[in-house]
Amino acid sequence: MATQALIDRKFLEKLERLTIRWRKSFPGLVGGHNSSRFAGPGQEFLDHRHFHHGDDLRAVNWRAYLRLEKLFLKMFQIEPRVPVRLLLDTSLSMTTGSASKFAYARRLAAALAYVGLVRLDTMVIVPFSGTLGEPHTCSGGRHRFSPVADFLTALTPHGQTDFLQVARQFVNRYMQRGLLVIVSDFLSAQDCEKPLQYLAEFGHELFLVQLWAEEDRTPPWDGELELLDVETGQRLNLDFDAEARLRYTEEFDTHGDQVQKVALRNGGRYVGIPTSMPVEDAIFGPIHSAQGLR
Repeated sequence: MATQALIDRKFLEKLERLTIRWRKSFPGLVGGHNSSRFAGPGQEFLDHRHFHHGDDLRAVNWRAYLRLEKLFLKMFQIEPRVPVRLLLDTSLSMTTGSASKFAYARRLAAALAYVGLVRLDTMVIVPFSGTLGEPHTCSGGRHRFSPVADFLTALTPHGQTDFLQVARQFVNRYMQRGLLVIVSDFLSAQDCEKPLQYLAEFGHELFLVQLWAEEDRTPPWDGELELLDVETGQRLNLDFDAEARLRYTEEFDTHGDQVQKVALRNGGRYVGIPTSMPVEDAIFGPIHSAQGLR
């Protein structure tokens, strides 16, 4: 099944302990990770999840416990909710590297979507390359995860990244401000910093997740090379040695620093993740440390 191909059940169980976090206050909006999601008048019951240490005992379904001898937490919906959108890079540059950034990005998106589903947040996954693709809305509880996994599995990489066009389309399509998670290698022939700044100035909270293969940051080759840009088709001939490799890595790190600065100066967050790091370690390591999840 598509679900198991992206994330195994053991990983899914670990994800149930997490919550998507945002920092900004959006007027008139509340989020599914507020403590008031558990109980209170005027709330609509939607789902159960496993009980974890630190959860509110008042929300335990004690009838279910008497029957099954297991603790389940009742989950309620509160409206309106903070919009959570995830922009997923599907451009051809995501296919480079011995470990596919595209496959990694889909698994990461699936994990974040599952966290949102368990906590009853509504997340919209929007693939992009030169333009925005068709979105998929994730909502309604963990039992809605299979369609999410099917959607992600069906995506195919194509096209050239155009962050400016994507940013313009995004602010026109999604007028309501919210948390914007962007999963990408941020490698493009065009500038990506100004479009990211544009999204932040429009009022969205940025959470930037930059992925790279080891070859992206530290090319392992030596000698005379002909490099092909998979997105533009342009070719570059160069003589590669240890000194050139060092300069290349420095430029790559500088680019990542610039992407990070866009997020931080606008009150957002940034995480850089090599595809050599298992997705589970990325979720419970750098993403958790950056307070993208709690």
